[in-house]
Amino acid sequence: MFGGLLGVTVLADALVRPRGWRQLAGIWLHMLIILAAYGVLLALCGAPMVAAVATAALGVALAFVSNAKSGVLGEPLLFTDLVLVGAVFRHPQFYLSALSHWQLATLVLGAVALLLLFAGQFATALTPHLAGLMLSGVVITLLVATLSLMPWRRLAGDADAEADVATLGLLPTLLLHWWRWRATPNPPMSVAGVPAPPNVELAVLVQCESFADPADLFDDPALQLPGLVEARRAAWLQGRLLVSGFGAYTMRTEYGVIFGRSESELGFRRFDPYLTASHDAGYALPARLKNAGWRSLFLHPHDMRFYGRDRIMPAAGFAELVGPEAFASPTEGRYVTDDAIADVIMARAAAAREPTLIHAVTIENHGPWPADRTGAHGRQSSSYLQLVARGDAMLLRLIQEIAELRRPAVLLFYGDHRPSIPGAVEPGGDRHTPFVLLRFGADGKPIPGTTKATDQTPAELHHALIAAITA
Repeated sequence: MFGGLLGVTVLADALVRPRGWRQLAGIWLHMLIILAAYGVLLALCGAPMVAAVATAALGVALAFVSNAKSGVLGEPLLFTDLVLVGAVFRHPQFYLSALSHWQLATLVLGAVALLLLFAGQFATALTPHLAGLMLSGVVITLLVATLSLMPWRRLAGDADAEADVATLGLLPTLLLHWWRWRATPNPPMSVAGVPAPPNVELAVLVQCESFADPADLFDDPALQLPGLVEARRAAWLQGRLLVSGFGAYTMRTEYGVIFGRSESELGFRRFDPYLTASHDAGYALPARLKNAGWRSLFLHPHDMRFYGRDRIMPAAGFAELVGPEAFASPTEGRYVTDDAIADVIMARAAAAREPTLIHAVTIENHGPWPADRTGAHGRQSSSYLQLVARGDAMLLRLIQEIAELRRPAVLLFYGDHRPSIPGAVEPGGDRHTPFVLLRFGADGKPIPGTTKATDQTPAELHHALIAAITA
């Protein structure tokens, strides 16, 4: 039975992308993880064959989900993804839409079958439950001891999920990355303000959902966005934002721009920096501006508990969270529109009587978007083109209305990641999104800067924004 269990899971792991020859150290960890899982399930149900089937099914399901995720987002399953299991049930539209109908049906039917098997074959005798408990305890102890030995201490030294999955396998990578993440020290506390007194009274930051240049996405210059073209012409700084995610992971980009800590500084925390962002609160732009007498608002028309924003943003110095209740209900589509968000941004900006930072995160352009027609250079998505045009109209509106305030101000507008559109925009190519940073004088006119496009990581854009505020 054990041989069959290990054989099935090793075979499933061999099919996980990216594929490669697994090191013996990784196979050893895989075996221990599977035996530990078998022991836990045996302790729960008391039926050896049921526990073996459930363990094998779990291993196959993880491989299945990892490959599905890789096909849509270009990354294998990460240990931080497992933290979001609860969010899958609270916000299923964000996750299940990435699966095809047959993939979703397979997972649901498989889960139901396993639950029925557990319920029907549950053993009332105490002995097999105790045996499972003892087995899991022994194997987990051996697993911890293994991780402390030199050959395994050298594994997964860098936060490179694709390389580690290819050489070690999925389950060992999940375990090792979690192990390294736990050992990552917190950064020194920071209470620094901005390096010079701010020379503006208003800073508006907009992280626009899946905002990318269609001319780049679909290789068609005719699809240029007029607002983006105008913003680039008037920008103090503009160019490509080098985001690390594709099709998802909004929080990585959001964290970099707000907190300014690079992925190399984060190490294994880079996969989901919001899990530990409370330790970085002093680095956040609102906290730094607060020392200069600024008040900061965070606007997002969605459940603030998502990514723990309801806890993280106040700790980061945001004095007020403006959530779904502040926005007009959507009259079309699934989400609050970009235009409704612009209404709230400008109302708050016009009413501000003290230096104010407004950080808004949009949601209207959230996928999925079908690839439904062929353009001049390949397949496109009319659904995406329609929604991204609304984000572009929002950008143009903000430029015009901030200028009308006649106050020294800055506007930063950027995309969190590119869209994943099967058949049209898929992982494996460029990941960058556009950003524009504009400075406005007291007369409302944009202050010119460099005309050359630059590449910025989200953390570098954080520091560029501070330079614009204090220039």
